[in-house]
Amino acid sequence: MQYKTLKRAGISVSEIGLGCEHLLGKSFETIDKVVNAALDGGMNILDVFMSEPQVRTNIGRALGARRKDVFLQGHIGAVWHDGQYKRSRDVQECREFIHDFLIRFNTDYIDMGMIHFIDTMEDLDRVQSGGVLDYALKLKRDGVIHALGFSSHNPVTARSAVEAGWADIVMFSINPAYDLLPEIELEHYFDAKTWQHDGFSGINPQRAAFYDACESRGVGITVMKTYGAGFLFNPALSPFGKPMRPEQLIHYALSRPAVASTLIGCQTVEEVAAALAYETADRQTRDYADVLGVSPQFKQTHQCVYCNHCHPCPQHIDVAMVNRCLDLAVGGQQQQSAAKAQYTALDAHGGDCIACGVCMQRCPFGVDVISRMQNAVERFGM
Repeated sequence: MQYKTLKRAGISVSEIGLGCEHLLGKSFETIDKVVNAALDGGMNILDVFMSEPQVRTNIGRALGARRKDVFLQGHIGAVWHDGQYKRSRDVQECREFIHDFLIRFNTDYIDMGMIHFIDTMEDLDRVQSGGVLDYALKLKRDGVIHALGFSSHNPVTARSAVEAGWADIVMFSINPAYDLLPEIELEHYFDAKTWQHDGFSGINPQRAAFYDACESRGVGITVMKTYGAGFLFNPALSPFGKPMRPEQLIHYALSRPAVASTLIGCQTVEEVAAALAYETADRQTRDYADVLGVSPQFKQTHQCVYCNHCHPCPQHIDVAMVNRCLDLAVGGQQQQSAAKAQYTALDAHGGDCIACGVCMQRCPFGVDVISRMQNAVERFGM
């Protein structure tokens, strides 16, 4: 297992973690097997947004003495009301279910306290001005949560929250299909007709700007919806017209800027093993360019997706990282400063390019790499 650092949180998490939502309604025996298979495989981050009491109790029992070996994402604002899950912005309800979380997990702290499901600017304003954020910040000051974050599916709202400066972590939905989507409501993400849309034309710039804002501020991303609720395994529903493998989708998520961990929802030991197979998969199995590079939505978009198909470079230039720095540098002053620092730290730079063009022959997306290297020299001076 590889581990990555959530910079502002200051913790090192497994690049594959366990999303626990599919354990809802399962027996303790099943939950115990799944949770411990994940931990035995090296996963050390678990997301538990569910407020249903029994699943919390069972996951807590399954962890037992191993609680100290994992980082828990617990959600502020996911509550249980009249036998149903509810998203709440009532501070007292939030307080009750954080207390409930601590009891059921037999712990006195939550590693990452995530303000739950902020998808609109109106809701973000309600969180920031209505008491929920103040409550979350107090939890952090008191050591009840060690890092503060939020979950979201909307890049515009999420970016605004990141730029407000209070978040250490964002849990965000990422896969190649979502990156293509225009701004649509969450409830339409899984409509079959959504994936039949013929207007996709490369990565949504709002999503790219969100990733860059996180990277420039050291805000780590943990990923949900890596598999697109299974739609991307189905060629009839995928916008790419062919199924993708778990390894491809995991690799795509992990190659986005600021991403530290992708949290895979598993309900069986076999599904845990399928996710962990990424760690021993070869480059060809992980490679997603064989799908995206032939799809009309991505092909010849001239947009780098950081797939590293252009490698190896005879000058040992990390072409994907140079492109990431250039993409990051189009933002504000903070992003430009972060881009310059990352670029300077590279072992080789755009100025080392000998314009051999081999990288451009390999690129599935028509990126003018030579021009990009020249742009890097002009922007960064080396």
